[in-house]
Amino acid sequence: MKLVGIVLIVLGVLALVYQGIQYTTREKILDIGSIKLSADTKKTIPLPPIVGGVALVAGVALIVLDRKKT
Repeated sequence: MKLVGIVLIVLGVLALVYQGIQYTTREKILDIGSIKLSADTKKTIPLPPIVGGVALVAGVALIVLDRKKT
């Protein structure tokens, strides 16, 4: 339970710092015979700050509850 709490805290902090996941895709722009043209485009999946906050609070709660059990 303590390990899950630590993982949630780390993920929560990362979500608050980066506020999104970026990735790159390659798209075909032109494909005529032997002429091929493509472009790399960056896309972002936004993460609202509430997601990071909830993960952070849940992680802290799990660690506190684990300490109270033992």
